[in-house]
Amino acid sequence: MKLISFSHANRESWGTYASDGGVIDLGAEFINSLPTLKDYIESDIKNKNRVNDYLRTGFGGGGGKTSDFPYKDIKLLPPITNPHKIICVGLNYKKHAEETGNPIPTKPILFPRWPESHVGHGQPMLLPRESKFFDYEGELAVIIGKHGRRIKEDEAYDFVAGYSCYNEGSVRDWQRHSSQYLPGKNFYQSGSFGPCLITADEIVNPNELILETRLNGIIVQKEKISDLIFSIPQLISYISTYTEIYPGDVIVTGTPSGVGHAKVPPQWLKEGDVIEVEITKIGILKNTIKSD
Repeated sequence: MKLISFSHANRESWGTYASDGGVIDLGAEFINSLPTLKDYIESDIKNKNRVNDYLRTGFGGGGGKTSDFPYKDIKLLPPITNPHKIICVGLNYKKHAEETGNPIPTKPILFPRWPESHVGHGQPMLLPRESKFFDYEGELAVIIGKHGRRIKEDEAYDFVAGYSCYNEGSVRDWQRHSSQYLPGKNFYQSGSFGPCLITADEIVNPNELILETRLNGIIVQKEKISDLIFSIPQLISYISTYTEIYPGDVIVTGTPSGVGHAKVPPQWLKEGDVIEVEITKIGILKNTIKSD
């Protein structure tokens, strides 16, 4: 199932796509028990079954629930609007490490992003006035579904709620101000996340997914998720060793080769550029670059 967070008529909610092309507003139906998508993810099986029954039968009349309003009337938000933490992984594809002149890491390179540093599908990614060195990074995001610590690799997929696309917009000069990546990775609304969360049951093997990034319609990145240096189970196990993970936490798994700063000459994002991150089975995350 593809789940979305959105705003409609100045009200934030969550839901899913209807078979008629519109949107089903699950946040309105379950406002008292499951007001956000994160609440749904961390809810018990009884509540999840209530949602599934509602989608299957609608108001008890059978035939499934039809849309509450047209898709064109909503504004998509990042799938998880209130994550406990967002952890990003650097240099997690061999070819990307090579193109940047860095050694292949022996342990995951990790850094945080804040929720206000990204926007949803269709919203502008902001080019900060403080820099001209704005870069794209198409990535697979993993959304955690259960609380845990010291998770074994062979149990890691049990803790995954679903997957999404991520564009980790990076301000390269600020990223290199010190050995810490944080400033260049957290400019306000410089990244994007979406368009949806596809539940883990829909993707049996995420290693089979293919990530493709397009800049103004031209392919600039294309790689299999199986080429990650540190796999999804390895990342979940490593991260959960030093910190607890919670439902709604987001792990952004790293970008493949083809980033703008590694090209000759470098290809920096500018106002009006259109950047798309597409991952098979999940969808397309599309944003336009706008000066801040």
